[in-house]
Amino acid sequence: MLSNVPRSTFYTWIKPYLIQSKKSEYEVSYKAFSGLSRKVHRLEKIVEILQKVDCTVSSPLQNKLKALSKLYGQYDVRVLCDALCVSRGTFYNYIFRRKEVTLNDQRRIEMNERIQSIFDESKQRFGANKILTVLNEQGIRTSYKYVSELMREMGIQSIVTTAKSDYKKLLRLDKKKNVLQRQFNVTKPNCVWVSDITCFKVNNLFIYVCVILDLFSRKVISYKVSLKNSTYLVTSTFKQAFTNRNNPQNLTFHSDQGCQYTSNAFRMLLKVNKIVQSFSCTGRPCDNAVAESFFALLKREEIYRTDYKSELQFRKSIDDYIEFYNSKRPHRTIHNKTPDKFEELYYKRIHR
Repeated sequence: MLSNVPRSTFYTWIKPYLIQSKKSEYEVSYKAFSGLSRKVHRLEKIVEILQKVDCTVSSPLQNKLKALSKLYGQYDVRVLCDALCVSRGTFYNYIFRRKEVTLNDQRRIEMNERIQSIFDESKQRFGANKILTVLNEQGIRTSYKYVSELMREMGIQSIVTTAKSDYKKLLRLDKKKNVLQRQFNVTKPNCVWVSDITCFKVNNLFIYVCVILDLFSRKVISYKVSLKNSTYLVTSTFKQAFTNRNNPQNLTFHSDQGCQYTSNAFRMLLKVNKIVQSFSCTGRPCDNAVAESFFALLKREEIYRTDYKSELQFRKSIDDYIEFYNSKRPHRTIHNKTPDKFEELYYKRIHR
């Protein structure tokens, strides 16, 4: 024993920290017990939230956002969003756009964006301490506790002691294989999603658009517009799609080999959700032809026909076009139906 402490003395010392289950013969460590206590507390909060809101997980997204916004400030944002399966990014965007948004709300959202930016620029290396140091260097005064709280809400953390083993696990994953192999015709929704990012210049601003399409109906199921081409842009777009489509199983996600899609954060996100990742071969855009084709349409039918005066006008233009594309524009590949109509007919057919 270390320090010449007798074994009997050591076991006597740790005995109070072990909890003996009467119904079974297993011992639970104090650390495990504390973790379970926190989990129970979190679930109790979720039950409280579900009892207070006037909608369910299957309600329309806008109804869920409206209900959760009434409880904003009373509960941790992560617990709020988990209760109704809403993406935190989507919730923050909704809060930010409300007319009655407070200065504290706006500061919180802006701080989230700064923290995420610093975290991405460090390639997910920085924890709360280092992010606080960078914020201070940028002239932003805040506390370690506040930064830690926001990082927990966003679900991000620095590289941990298992970084090497996590990296080796990633290496054992299929190494950027093209699983899709240009098989663009699928028989049902939520089998294959394809994604891409493109950039536009508006009044000396570079604005990035990330989209995810369902290969079955060619429908844009999620999109984000951002001034930064970061990993967060891709992860937040995916989380929004995953929530909107009710967490589908047996899904394949296809994209090019851009650094956002090959990042450790995004690959681990897909792995956690048991999603097969597929990549286009280098220098072969035809491997991701559906996503490339969508952006070609967007540019030809909307972007190149408009002289944008502001970022806000550009964002509204993207919103309007994607709404038009999904609900009003017939698509030749899906028998001249709109993506929305094609999916509607599919679900009617299988529910007969």
